[in-house]
Amino acid sequence: MTKQDKTPLIDAITALEKQVWEALVSGDATADAALLSNDFLGVYPDGFAAKADHFGQLAQGATVESYTLGQTKLRQLGPDHALLSYRATFRRVGKELDETMYVSSIWQCIGKSWINIFSQDTPEQM
Repeated sequence: MTKQDKTPLIDAITALEKQVWEALVSGDATADAALLSNDFLGVYPDGFAAKADHFGQLAQGATVESYTLGQTKLRQLGPDHALLSYRATFRRVGKELDETMYVSSIWQCIGKSWINIFSQDTPEQM
């Protein structure tokens, strides 16, 4: 996928973000790792995470049972960077209640491919 694709950039980046979520649902650590840069940084309610932490959570299998993404917004941060922000409602494996997070992910285009370099999750306040 290139910056010049006919699909609007928000659709392309959202599709990639969904691939990350699908990896969490399927427990596919290899697919998850392939979407993250080697120097990926996650900022989560429980602290910082590197790439190995992100895909490492899948060592025992799926962590998410189901999810929906909504309220997507995209900001281009230059010709090769985009910030995708959205509201995620999801259910963790083995849990009975859904959780909601506001997520912001920065994607970088390297060559012809986009890769996730940063993500921050903020829990929705009830």
